Amino acid sequence: MSLKATAAKILSQRSYPVPGKLKITEHFFEVPRDWSKPSSGNIQLFARSATKVEKPADGAPEDEKKKQLPWMIYLQGGPGFECPLPHHHPFTSLVLDKGYQIIFMDPRGTGLSTPLTASTLGLRGDDQVQAEYLRSFRADSIVADCEAIRMALTKDYPAEKQKWSVVGQSFGGFCSTTYLSKYPEALREVFIFGGIPPVGKHPDEIYERMYKKNIERNEWYYQKFPEDVERVKKIVALLQRHGNKTVRLPAGGYLTPRRFQSLGLKLGMHGGFDSFHNLILRASSDLDQFGHIARKTLAMIEQSLPFDDNIIYALLHEPIYCQDFAPKWSAARIQEKLFPQFNTTQTDNPFLFTAEMIFPEIFADSSELSKVSSVAELLAQYSSWPSLYDEEQLAKNEVPVYAAVYQHDMYVDYEYSKETVSKIKGAKTFETNVMYHNAISQRSDEVWKQLFALRDDCLD
Repeated sequence: MSLKATAAKILSQRSYPVPGKLKITEHFFEVPRDWSKPSSGNIQLFARSATKVEKPADGAPEDEKKKQLPWMIYLQGGPGFECPLPHHHPFTSLVLDKGYQIIFMDPRGTGLSTPLTASTLGLRGDDQVQAEYLRSFRADSIVADCEAIRMALTKDYPAEKQKWSVVGQSFGGFCSTTYLSKYPEALREVFIFGGIPPVGKHPDEIYERMYKKNIERNEWYYQKFPEDVERVKKIVALLQRHGNKTVRLPAGGYLTPRRFQSLGLKLGMHGGFDSFHNLILRASSDLDQFGHIARKTLAMIEQSLPFDDNIIYALLHEPIYCQDFAPKWSAARIQEKLFPQFNTTQTDNPFLFTAEMIFPEIFADSSELSKVSSVAELLAQYSSWPSLYDEEQLAKNEVPVYAAVYQHDMYVDYEYSKETVSKIKGAKTFETNVMYHNAISQRSDEVWKQLFALRDDCLD
């Protein structure tokens, strides 16, 4: 079922300057919670936009209405993460210098966009009501929100200026592809960074590929830090000492072996090996000196795990891949069936870390997720997820699409990305084996240069 967006209601807009000659505007909007049933209530969306501020020599104020610069919207990775401050993002000035104004939206359920926590979700009703509520927090609803905001921001623009550009990082790229499927008439161009979705693939297929990539990244990590093989085994032995409930984290819950294993999220990023090694070294040093892991180290580990502060990430991670089938804890099933080397109890080989695999036991280990574990089970067994992509529309696409695809991406399979790109008419790619998943923030100038070159250079 295709969702039909209507213009968002603008609740408030307030602007202020920040260093770097930028003007930041805080926008609050109101949209339906369920776009398929607009009468079922509303939610609040929040976004920050950035524009350049120029002071003419004669001191005359700028007439911004006359300029009506083209809009660019940034869609954040996730699911379940809010956007950074525009002036803290490394590419903001770059795109402003290209003549855009840019807006960073907190996706529904994150940041200030009617945020979802165990307590705010509990206000909705019982487990069934909560699960139904969460079903409207996937890419199709996020894209409808974007459309609503676009219509609200450009309602006074001439028709030829009402289209906008979309930038999608990781899960934001999945959303961008949904946007291309559902509302192509609204798009001027699309830039995707490490986020070409595996269109038409079942989560089981996806996780089988991802486990293989996780094995590769673990091997590379231990090649760089071979001494960490024994350090990690020593830490895991401590965590298992009293039935996986030896070490309590500062905010509650336990650092179980499975939760510790999830620290592998870091391994696929620029700088990930070194920051991960720092955690292992600190925890090992604590054990050598004191026989336990000190609070400061535990706090650092806790901050590296997204589960309690970003519950959508855990609740909806597998459903973001689903169209008319249930995920049924795909990552856990595939691990048990095909990848015994990721068992947290094996001790013969190096302990392997996982990236974006959500295991049901994590809900018991985490202080916040434990409150929504029954809701998670309902979502895992739900099968009537609507389609997110229209392959027929993608095949006749007329919107310019430029994508950065990373061969060693630990989170989005390279081969599946290439397969999907081949389904999007006219899409152009920059492919590299020397950049990783977070290149948009860590190698921003380099990767943007490549995508703008795809846009601007002529064929030869």
